[in-house]
Amino acid sequence: MTTNDQIIGALAMDLKRVALAKHNNSKNTADRFWQEVMKRKSIVMGLKLPEYLKNLYEKIEKNTDKDNLLMYSVILQNYATRKI
Repeated sequence: MTTNDQIIGALAMDLKRVALAKHNNSKNTADRFWQEVMKRKSIVMGLKLPEYLKNLYEKIEKNTDKDNLLMYSVILQNYATRKI
């Protein structure tokens, strides 16, 4: 697992936490983990990643529905844990 994969994996986990907190109506927890997602933006944009992942990050910012956030977290997790 590379450093890029670790960063993407951490982003996936933060998105999953936001989605689950929203599902449980825990606004404070969701807001806290959303801050972590936003902090990772500059790191993710600086990585050498496929263009679809960078575009996905912009979709995440515009669509914060809990179901979509969970879907995005799965996509990112799959990328981070892929087998070469």
